[in-house]
Amino acid sequence: MAEDFDPVAHNRVAWDGLVDSDNEWSRPVGPEVIARARDGDWSVVLIGHQPTPRDWLPADLTGVRVLCLASGGGQQGPILAAAGATVTVFDNSPKQLARDDEVAAREGLVLRTVLGDMRDLGAFGDADFDVIVNPVSNVFSPELAPVWSESFRVLRPGGTLLTGFMNPDVYIFDEVALDRRELVVRHRLPFSSLDLSEADRMRAYGDGPIEYSHSLTEQIGGQLAAGFVLTHLSEAPHHADVTAEHFPAYIATRALKP
Repeated sequence: MAEDFDPVAHNRVAWDGLVDSDNEWSRPVGPEVIARARDGDWSVVLIGHQPTPRDWLPADLTGVRVLCLASGGGQQGPILAAAGATVTVFDNSPKQLARDDEVAAREGLVLRTVLGDMRDLGAFGDADFDVIVNPVSNVFSPELAPVWSESFRVLRPGGTLLTGFMNPDVYIFDEVALDRRELVVRHRLPFSSLDLSEADRMRAYGDGPIEYSHSLTEQIGGQLAAGFVLTHLSEAPHHADVTAEHFPAYIATRALKP
């Protein structure tokens, strides 16, 4: 891999490609989901297909300033906007953000979309948001400390950070073998798909996004180091691979800014 390789630029192109190929996390919600959200019947996900507990979010979202962090795709953002929140969707992929704009236009919703790297929230001021909703996405970020420090900065005191992430143990397994529903231990942790040879990376990931395993110290310890107070944690099996038969591949946390 060239020394001047930019993983953020690569992942932007890769995620645009996933949108074009109808990736599951790029399919906008339908009108019936928005109609139910307007009536107060809604849920969003942080990990896999598991609904986020409603008591992790304010009971009444009317006027609540929500940042959907690295959460484009026309899913969480429009649902929360239909439920009454003032929503900003921030994502590294223009085509992911276009999905949110598409739903907003179709449903007459007001939301803002902003393009950028989740490590740099300089587009926003201090204490601009009440809630951050960050489904599994930091697996695509080279480092997490800036994500947590920036999230802390843009939340108001008392604000809530909801985030989902991968259990790093998933990355000890060979990706191609997982596709065959086999658990073959191959990698040391921490792992990045950049660690692979180009041939092996193409075999396992194709031209998809670069991924990083990130330790629990980086994930949970990083939130605490940034100043957050952890209030809740939950786990869930992977929604689509054989690891679900053995251990939880997803972790979600709720944390507060004191």
